[in-house]
Amino acid sequence: MKSVSINGIARVNLGKSFAKQLRKEDNVPCVIYGGSMEPVHFYAHKNELRKIIYTPNVYLIDISLGDDTMCAVMGDIQFHPVTDKILHIDFLRVFEDKKVRINIPVNIKGNAIGVRNGGRLAHNMRRMLVEALSVDLPETIEVDITNLKIGESIRVLDMELENVNFLNNSNDVIVAVKTARTAILEEEEETEEASEEAAKEEGAEETSTSSTE
Repeated sequence: MKSVSINGIARVNLGKSFAKQLRKEDNVPCVIYGGSMEPVHFYAHKNELRKIIYTPNVYLIDISLGDDTMCAVMGDIQFHPVTDKILHIDFLRVFEDKKVRINIPVNIKGNAIGVRNGGRLAHNMRRMLVEALSVDLPETIEVDITNLKIGESIRVLDMELENVNFLNNSNDVIVAVKTARTAILEEEEETEEASEEAAKEEGAEETSTSSTE
């Protein structure tokens, strides 16, 4: 998994009034949890955080606080309900020898047979919750749908990735090809054509038998 760096400033004052003042100056209050250490409170300018928020990608984040640097992943993020301004971010500290749980984007690959035959692709899961050591975390979960036919699906239990545990419900559907109206019409036409051909063949056989008699 790729990593990015952000610069933060440790917070000394944890009061609400100070947090409000930080937001007025386009800073975002943050906290890092994890390990045996106490939570680390800091703030960072909103421009520092754009690269990890306004993107579909997920990163390991190196947070620089003075002379210290901590590796973390982004946890909960709070937005203002009206303005969508970032109010607060929680980070979870990452250790090399401890597994971390994180939601990873799902990347669909290929052009499903079922879609080419008129089916409709239903992409149900945009992210999957996984658990792994930081060194084994993938940037995306690759799901190949090339051989997926109408009525078929790929579930969590179908996924395998070395050294990675999938934590979603094993029966959850990641992606499926559902029957669309165009596919139904095509199938009906094929059935009608097959019936007509069968009728013609049957008629030919009856004519042949009558001639023989």
